[in-house]
Amino acid sequence: MAEINQIERLCFYVNGKRVTDYVDPETMLLSYLREKLRMTGTKYGCGGGGCGACTVMLSRYEPNNKTIVHYSVNACLLPVCQLQGAAVTTVEGIGNTKTRIHPVQERIAKAHGSQCGFCTPGMVMSMYTLLRNKPQPTMEDITEALGGNLCRCTGYRPIVDGCKTFCQESNCCQANGNGSCCMNGNSQPKNCEDDLPQLFDKADMLPLDPSQELIFPPELIVMAETETQKSQTFRGERITWVSPVSLEELVQLKSCHPQAPLVMGNTNIGPDIKFKGVLHPVIISPTRVKELFEVTQTPQGVWVGAGSTLSAVRALLARLVGELPLEQTEVYRALLQQLGNLGGQQIRNVASLGGNIVSAYPNSDLNPVLAAGNCKLEVLSKEGKEEIPLNKDFFVGFGKTALKPNAIVLSVFIPVSRKGEFVRALRQAPRKENALATVTTGMRVVFPEGSRLVQDLSLYYGGVGPCTVSATKTCSAVIGRPWNEETLEEAYAVLLDELTLPPSTPGGKVEFRMSLTLSLLFKFYLLILQALREMGVTTEVLSQEMSSGIQPLPHQLQPSLQEFQAVAGGQEGQDLVGRPIMHRSAISQATGEAVYCDDMPKRDGELFLVLVTSTRAHAKIIDLDVSQALQFPGVVDVITCRDIPGKKVRPFCGYEEELLAEKEVQYMGITSICTLRNKRCQTACAPQVSCVGQIVCAVVADTKPHAKRSAATVKIVYEDLPDPLFTVEEAMEKLSFFKPQRVIERGHVTEAFAAADQVHEGEIQIGGQEHFYMETQSMLVVPTGEERELDVYISCQHPSYTQEAIAETLCIPSNRVSCHVKRIGGAFGGKLTKTTVLACITSLAAWKLGRPVRCILERGEDMLITGARHPVLGTYKVGFMKDGRIEAADLHYYVNSGNTVDESVLIIEKILLHMDNAYKIPNLRGRAVACRTNLPSNTAFRGFGVPQSMLVVECMINDVAAKLGRTAEEIREMNMYKGVSMTHYKFEFDPENLWRCWDECKVKSDYDARRKSITGFNKQNRWKKRGLSLIPIKYGIAFAESFLNQAAALVHIYKDGSVLVSHGGTEMGQGIHTKMQQVASRELHIPISLIHITETNTSTVPNTCPSAASYGTDANGMAVKDACQILYQRLEPLIKKNPEGTWKSWVTSAFFEKISLSATGFYKGHDGYMDWEKQEGEPYSYYTYGVCCCEAEVDCLTGDYRTVRTDIVVDIGRSVNPSVDIGQIEGAFIQGLGLYTMEELKFSPSGVLYTRGPSQYKIPAVCDIPLKFNIYLLAGSDNSHAIYSSKGIGEPILFLGSSVFFAIKDAVASARAEVGMKGPFTLNSPATPERACLACATPFTQRIPTSQPGSFKPWALDI
Repeated sequence: MAEINQIERLCFYVNGKRVTDYVDPETMLLSYLREKLRMTGTKYGCGGGGCGACTVMLSRYEPNNKTIVHYSVNACLLPVCQLQGAAVTTVEGIGNTKTRIHPVQERIAKAHGSQCGFCTPGMVMSMYTLLRNKPQPTMEDITEALGGNLCRCTGYRPIVDGCKTFCQESNCCQANGNGSCCMNGNSQPKNCEDDLPQLFDKADMLPLDPSQELIFPPELIVMAETETQKSQTFRGERITWVSPVSLEELVQLKSCHPQAPLVMGNTNIGPDIKFKGVLHPVIISPTRVKELFEVTQTPQGVWVGAGSTLSAVRALLARLVGELPLEQTEVYRALLQQLGNLGGQQIRNVASLGGNIVSAYPNSDLNPVLAAGNCKLEVLSKEGKEEIPLNKDFFVGFGKTALKPNAIVLSVFIPVSRKGEFVRALRQAPRKENALATVTTGMRVVFPEGSRLVQDLSLYYGGVGPCTVSATKTCSAVIGRPWNEETLEEAYAVLLDELTLPPSTPGGKVEFRMSLTLSLLFKFYLLILQALREMGVTTEVLSQEMSSGIQPLPHQLQPSLQEFQAVAGGQEGQDLVGRPIMHRSAISQATGEAVYCDDMPKRDGELFLVLVTSTRAHAKIIDLDVSQALQFPGVVDVITCRDIPGKKVRPFCGYEEELLAEKEVQYMGITSICTLRNKRCQTACAPQVSCVGQIVCAVVADTKPHAKRSAATVKIVYEDLPDPLFTVEEAMEKLSFFKPQRVIERGHVTEAFAAADQVHEGEIQIGGQEHFYMETQSMLVVPTGEERELDVYISCQHPSYTQEAIAETLCIPSNRVSCHVKRIGGAFGGKLTKTTVLACITSLAAWKLGRPVRCILERGEDMLITGARHPVLGTYKVGFMKDGRIEAADLHYYVNSGNTVDESVLIIEKILLHMDNAYKIPNLRGRAVACRTNLPSNTAFRGFGVPQSMLVVECMINDVAAKLGRTAEEIREMNMYKGVSMTHYKFEFDPENLWRCWDECKVKSDYDARRKSITGFNKQNRWKKRGLSLIPIKYGIAFAESFLNQAAALVHIYKDGSVLVSHGGTEMGQGIHTKMQQVASRELHIPISLIHITETNTSTVPNTCPSAASYGTDANGMAVKDACQILYQRLEPLIKKNPEGTWKSWVTSAFFEKISLSATGFYKGHDGYMDWEKQEGEPYSYYTYGVCCCEAEVDCLTGDYRTVRTDIVVDIGRSVNPSVDIGQIEGAFIQGLGLYTMEELKFSPSGVLYTRGPSQYKIPAVCDIPLKFNIYLLAGSDNSHAIYSSKGIGEPILFLGSSVFFAIKDAVASARAEVGMKGPFTLNSPATPERACLACATPFTQRIPTSQPGSFKPWALDI
């Protein structure tokens, strides 16, 4: 056996090249690729295996069966020291623009599946791995392969469409986008879309040729076949990693180091080390011990090696299900069902069966099934072998089992079932796939032959205790009794008494989890009734009404339509305006060649900065001790507020936000700034922190690990201050508001209420939303030049503001600071103000130390520090007539701003300006306040308050409809603006195109027929309900602050005819650079291939405005147009003089005739204003209109839902680029779907953010997109206020994601009606499965006792 002090050298391959190295056990493949090998195509997205941005393909040779296996893995969780003998393939290794691109890269790019592009390499590698294993996949294969990858930009549809071209059914008319299908019996389907323009043409794409793929390195085959394996030991700064090759070695190691964990896939220990600070001095990795992977089949069942990956177990069980009689495969089929939902493909490919069991997570999906199925473990230790049953005695607490510390799980026995034995697995999770379960079950029942008397019963639950629990009392109450409703009713009472959750239980959702224990048992009851009937034991037939409880929600993706207007017949071929051209960087993004901020090479002497943040929400800092951090290896300095030579604060909306925690105090008339470092200060002058996550100081070190570990040693002593405020209700009680508060009113609201037939009051809470841009906050600051200039490479939406802020912080002129933005990996408003604060701190470090400093936030840090969309409490009072006409409304908005004002005042203003949405309410009043609380400051987010504003008014409309017993669509249609109208802020507009969108959406979606169909469906199905909604939007485009509407551009023409365009907009996936190329191409009358868009740089185009408010193309497009027109006018005399000449010849002539070939373009922009004293103005240039029809199906027993179909009609004028605009529409809609139905930010009672990564915070995935997703751009629309008659589209459609919310609410209303609950009801946003299920008021939810607020301390705050 290798001694513990030996150090081994690895040998593996990356992209066909041999790599040998000594590595630290804590080095993951992701950091090794990016930092050591400089392969930056593989991205950091979360660091925990939850987003798929770091996906690569791992290949190994198996000498036993002489096969090569390929599987996708998360590089962020894969230790390099596990790669002995492996071949790694990254996105760079499959294709690039310098040689050849791979068909996967090309098809995702040309299908417009790459916007910001940060997730694209991971998507490419997931799909590539699938094709290496299955060159002609099915749609199910594709959606499964992409299930572990997240995208925040595209809405997934174009990614799926690009991948779908590889399908074996790709020649089928249905897969090609035609709704009618020959497989459905239509031998000659009518392809009614043939004459419509298409977003892409598969015929233009490279064919897939498997023979051109990288071969597996022959050296690794020889090594595997001939070399004797030996144990390996790797020693790092903190951890020793031992990889034994024999079972004897493993037993000896575990005996010597009983506390050392066994690591196979590193999906459990890795995140613990990375995120929880857990340190294991010794780790044992038995991935090469062959006994742990052996499979032995017996007549009684199958022994599966505990080291087998979940994917291998799944393949094995699938094979056995196909080979064995059906009655013997009950446990196997139940496990297969759970394995399909457990993690993403990348996780299942490495996570082991044994590791999943002994991790003993309370919501483990496998353990309840294994326990219910009477499985057992073969355990080995120095004392010998033994078999341990997996039962209620095995799981003893959170993460604890009955295993001895030195025990090793060798294999798992999974028995065959017998006749009369039934096993089922049921679960509910926050997301349909790749999410830990809220409640999960394994249930087994045995009947004597020909009987319905219960002979044996096992009920195991996960998610209702600290570990997997057995409902033994419930089982005892049922055994010996007939399987019928009477027995079940008694079982419910026993189960509720047996499985109790205190109201403060970790994880929350107590009422929901308790109701799920009952409803999942009811589902099991129905499933077994159905099985007994199929066996002939009973003749009882389940009615459609009851069987709906066990029918799955629809899940098959359907062909979707993207309909847009073709360009005019006479348009020049090289004029690409109006054509669906690919994002200019899509190919380089798909090949991994696109450079993001953290992809930039490390500079000489570069340092890394890590922030130290407050752990208290409202406290004084009594002592700040950084002495230990300064002594840490590699640490250069700790940056505090006293290091700032200039402004120590950033002004926002009349308030100031500290860069680093400090407080200005007075002593005898003398002002002093007290910041603490290595000393104690009196409480009276102590700095204060006002939220968990506030930045206190920053540690700068030679590497990120050193900086991170030293930051953890900074000691802060706090004195808590009384009465922290977290909710808007608490802020309202204490009058904790930022000023000004805003009020707007038209008409006579009070009098109109008195005259109305009915008056109704209601409220809704709207939760916040994390931006979850795939690229976290990133920046690199490089001191340059003899005059101490700074080059700032940053991922931000407003480089000029960042430039100004850095200059003010350092007390230098702005001309010494150059901000560079090449591209941004997603932003959505989250890279405006917060990025600026981070840039100031990073620049301060670089300035002070005279060395380059890089700061890249980890996902958890980013979510903790940077804030989110504002949670809002909206209340409303509405007066209406019997016919549905709304006469008066009074709306109040209470916005949770957090601890600083940020842009909250601007947001409450926009909330009030959009509170009418599409409705003319003659008497309308709105009030909005920004509440100051002790949460991290919330900030701008796509929509800027509009999604919250409009949800309140639409809920009000729904309530009016419910009070009158009519559909909400009738009330909406009755109250929409008609004819030339005036808004409540006295802005005149014509809603003609709003009505066109409304009418067209009703027709395109077949609304009337589907409404009737849904009514019939709901009558026939008790436990499944469908809902339908039709939601309009009227969204104002432009900044209400007029100075922000300006833009500038700089265009150079070089002597070879090439053109370089610079403008003030930043590229963050919205395609602004692509559109600017189209503008320049049209105005200069040249092919787009001659035009290059450089980075956004404050040294090239100064004083830029933020890329926000859906106004980037409007403003910058006009500036580019202006510059190009100036240049073309200069060339026109030469063109007329030599009409037969070429572009290059004209340019050359201009140079020799001393005509300037460089021009600055400028656009003044809309002169908007809003006078809040007079309550009138013209804050917007125009409106973008849209209407969405959405249908959803809800499982009333679990609250799970599926978006069955979505039809969106949008008026965006004349689209500059339909592929880009449709991508924006789809991406915004899916982000809105997340806001209103899925995404929840959870804070502890002390203000700590729980949800700090994709494992806790669920954004929509591939599984969440509408099954049919149709987009229609309104034809024949013009807009004189924007370039080429286009309209802004980045933000408006996000609100239409609420159509899913209202479809769910419509379905829930149908369920409530069945139990006699009619009329308005409150459904807060997001309409999660928990809220939907409880609102359905099934008999199971009504059995659960409700804990009174105030009688307990909740696990999480209701924010």
